[in-house]
Amino acid sequence: QHDCDPRPAEATVTGSVDALEYIRSGDRPLAIILRAEYEPESIEFLTSDDQSLQLGVMRRPRGHVIAPHIHKPATRTVQYTYEALFIARGRVEVTFFSEVREVVAVRELHQGDCVMLMTGGHGFRVLEDCKMIEVKQGPYAGIDFDKFRFEQ
Repeated sequence: QHDCDPRPAEATVTGSVDALEYIRSGDRPLAIILRAEYEPESIEFLTSDDQSLQLGVMRRPRGHVIAPHIHKPATRTVQYTYEALFIARGRVEVTFFSEVREVVAVRELHQGDCVMLMTGGHGFRVLEDCKMIEVKQGPYAGIDFDKFRFEQ
């Protein structure tokens, strides 16, 4: 299920192609880079419905109302820890690795950019003082279970 294309078939890129990028290693989705300048027509989910963390972008006009709602309890199975990082300030370089620790891509992220990390590995180098906001699944399993560190 996680080997599928992360992008739903019906999704369309309405901003510049450079503003939305899918990083892959073979058939494995490694990450989605969402640049600050990406502008969907209204709402667009960039992940498929079966992925364990969903990434969407909404553009709504002034006065638009999202009805109050409560999410129902649901049991979900998570195989990989997905992370979404929002660059609130500064500049960082991210290196994406395949599951066999080979470099697949290197990208620079700027203020307002977002990256969703899915499978494979990743590392960061801070290019300018930065503030990043991270969202990932929990609960945290502890350093010994949650991640495997390696040298580049």
